[in-house]
Amino acid sequence: MSDKMKKQTTSLPYLLSRWFSKISTMKPSTTITTIVIIGISTLLFGGIIYDVVNAPLSAVYVNSRFYFLYPDLSSQFIFDTVISVALYAFGLIGLLAMYQSTKHAYNPRQAYMTLSVAATLVLISYILLEYFIHLKMSGI
Repeated sequence: MSDKMKKQTTSLPYLLSRWFSKISTMKPSTTITTIVIIGISTLLFGGIIYDVVNAPLSAVYVNSRFYFLYPDLSSQFIFDTVISVALYAFGLIGLLAMYQSTKHAYNPRQAYMTLSVAATLVLISYILLEYFIHLKMSGI
């Protein structure tokens, strides 16, 4: 290899331009992109922005009792976010399982079982979300 070529390949602008061209032509997987977008939206629905901006407490210990849910709709603890994100994720997994059950038309028993488990997941997550909202509205 000539000295001119070694100098060119080891120069910083050449390496940066090569790195930039690799990144700009890279095509991410649609599955990974979808999972990342769904994960971010689930965190946003759960209230992560409130946790980042206001830095609330994780839980409170008052009168020999732990409070994990804030007893008002206007504020929240970090545990409120954890509960809501987990329940949204269970509901989302249930919806995705419902979609997957439609792909098993050739095996009706498997499709029915997948659909029943998926519907149960969605129903449980919905009922628990409504229950926790009711607890917050009633002041626990």
